[in-house]
Amino acid sequence: MSERLADHTTTRVGGPARAWVTARTEAEAIEAVRAADAAGEPLFVLGGGSNTLMADSGFPGTVVRLAFEGIGVLDGPVPGEGEAPPVGDGARLADHEGEAVVVRVAAGHPWDDAVAWTVAHGLGGIEALSGIPGSAGATPVQNVGAYGADVSQVLVALRAWDREAGDVVELTPADLRFGYRDSVIKRSMLETGAPSPRWIVLSIDLRLRRASSDAEPTAPVRYGQLAAALDVEEGAHAPLAVVRREVLALRAAKGMVSDPADPDTWSTGSYFTNPIVPASVRASLPDGAPAFAAGQAEDGTPLVKLSAAWLIDRAGFAKGFGLPEVAPREGGPDGRGADGTGLAGGRASVSTKHTLAMTNRGDATTEDVLTVARTVRDGVRERFGVELHPEPMIIGTSL
Repeated sequence: MSERLADHTTTRVGGPARAWVTARTEAEAIEAVRAADAAGEPLFVLGGGSNTLMADSGFPGTVVRLAFEGIGVLDGPVPGEGEAPPVGDGARLADHEGEAVVVRVAAGHPWDDAVAWTVAHGLGGIEALSGIPGSAGATPVQNVGAYGADVSQVLVALRAWDREAGDVVELTPADLRFGYRDSVIKRSMLETGAPSPRWIVLSIDLRLRRASSDAEPTAPVRYGQLAAALDVEEGAHAPLAVVRREVLALRAAKGMVSDPADPDTWSTGSYFTNPIVPASVRASLPDGAPAFAAGQAEDGTPLVKLSAAWLIDRAGFAKGFGLPEVAPREGGPDGRGADGTGLAGGRASVSTKHTLAMTNRGDATTEDVLTVARTVRDGVRERFGVELHPEPMIIGTSL
């Protein structure tokens, strides 16, 4: 019996794969990818399953799950922590006597485990990214970020199998051309419509800051909500372990920390990215709509980043939209009742803790989750004229 994607993704939906390979080493991953490509077989490479919605019909090809783990200081293991991952050719060396330390993380290593390891070893730089589900290898693909930090701020390089070149290559931040929740790796899928990118990440190298003690401060706190939780001014510092603790608490309150007992966490995380639009759009939104400067378009037009969560809520999609027990609100969309009752039979809904997450309430299908997401997307467009774009990769179906 083939493996179901529902058993390997955080939303717990998705049909079976025609063929399944669990790669426990880099070599096994490369061999499986090469074999599928040589056979002209559709290929999907799976990490932690946190950013994927697979069709209910499943995947008509080979799924390669990256299951190899490892973390360590690049030029040798941290004392008492066992062996570091293999460094490969052309590896950068960390300066153990200086402030900067380069850590290598294997692609299949659970991301939050990697964050916890760095904090436990007094290495600052990714503590604000605590609690994000999924694997380390996926983080540069999406340029994962939260609370004012993102992976591009600390990534030195990554090693990847280049399916076109047929070789292991190293990509730098300049090569990756990072954007907001974006990279050249992600674009290689979006531009071709392929379910897996040209480059299969094998390991990532992160430049972190060595703390001199457990109380050594982190990088500046760049996000207002986190600064308030820490009771510091934005731009101030706080100890690594304290930042991690508060980030985990903030994420848990939003249903954004995986919990097998909590359906609010059975999601892809934030389903929609925050829209980046011309600054002129802000004038058409109600007073109080959050908007943050986001640079300029290629033609020089000023851009702003809007809050997708704010737009969703103000368009009439409250926390729990889709659940029959949620109290109705006036002006409900699409005639189903303001709470969305009947939309997907209560099997899927907006999270009861955060309007950005589309959740499986226990027995949802992929189409149930997408039904809620489509309704939210369409409602925001109709109410505000702003298009929301999905953050997860949607395979075999569409939003």
